Amino acid sequence: MRRMTKMAALLTVPVLALAACGGNGDGNGDDTAGSTGEPTAESDIRVGMAYDVGGRGDQSFNDSAAAGMDQAVDEYGMESQESEAADGEPESAREERLRTFADAGFDPIIAVGFAYSPSVAKVAAEYPELHFAIIDDELAAADNIANLVFAEEQGSFLVGAAAALKTETDHLGFIGGVEVPLIKKFEAGFIAGVEAVNPDITVDMVYLTQPPDFSGFNDPAKGKTAAEGMFDAGADIVYHAAGGSGGGLFEAASAAGMRAIGVDSDQYNIADASVRDVIMTSMLKNVNVAVFEYLTEVNDGNFPAGVTRYDLSVDGVGYSTSGGFIDDITGDLDEYKQQIIDGEITVPTS
Repeated sequence: MRRMTKMAALLTVPVLALAACGGNGDGNGDDTAGSTGEPTAESDIRVGMAYDVGGRGDQSFNDSAAAGMDQAVDEYGMESQESEAADGEPESAREERLRTFADAGFDPIIAVGFAYSPSVAKVAAEYPELHFAIIDDELAAADNIANLVFAEEQGSFLVGAAAALKTETDHLGFIGGVEVPLIKKFEAGFIAGVEAVNPDITVDMVYLTQPPDFSGFNDPAKGKTAAEGMFDAGADIVYHAAGGSGGGLFEAASAAGMRAIGVDSDQYNIADASVRDVIMTSMLKNVNVAVFEYLTEVNDGNFPAGVTRYDLSVDGVGYSTSGGFIDDITGDLDEYKQQIIDGEITVPTS
């Protein structure tokens, strides 16, 4: 039987308790989590998923990774277990999370987010017989590490162009969760897309926190305050790359009668119904596809290592059209997309 549980009190309980799963988790604690239904096959593969701050239920980055794992669990009959990072936890906690999976026999172990880079590098060296994958990082490199990375700047270019084509005030905003090189890629691509349409448009930018404080990825109140300031200053569309903090942007946009652009997942389909009508589009970062493809390889007896990059050419990134808000400009956006794929446009990463 397909099983999936959440790891509770990881650092105080040395044993992983596994339980049968019967429903979707809400990402809010020790409830079992996963999709319903029996698998189409049985497998002896046991997958450990270490989420970044926010975990399952962030309606963004972590949820996309969860969707890829859920698909593999359902289709291949894998067993899986998950745990998530806490705000402000030390590096040793991330290391211990990975070691707990390893000691319990999980293989492969997938780390969600660049913040796991040093932990994955260290723990993978301690367990050379096991296999690890990390999303959004190329620095942790070894024969037993797969690096699943994305061209976030390319997808951000497209939603930047969409914002520029749709703005009525020639004033836009960008909210980054934490000011790190990865999120600067989102910013750089967004600005490049805006400028490709109209270089005279104003773009306000703010980052919610600075490292080592990574709470900016899971603080809707900070996201709401930042967005309110932008709307008050004249922006009519704001794009966020801030994980769970984006929920605050959606609330602010709804209150102000403005538009927002989501990130990672098609947030129109997963955000609260009360704010759905303000989500003009989302920059799609198909982490679910990357995770599922990786686990498909594992299911077939292969353990990929090294960098696999998901860009526009393989639909690793893109933009959503849910809600129909940008139906009138998809032709323009697809022209930009093809120019990027053909190398006619090189999108900056910083």
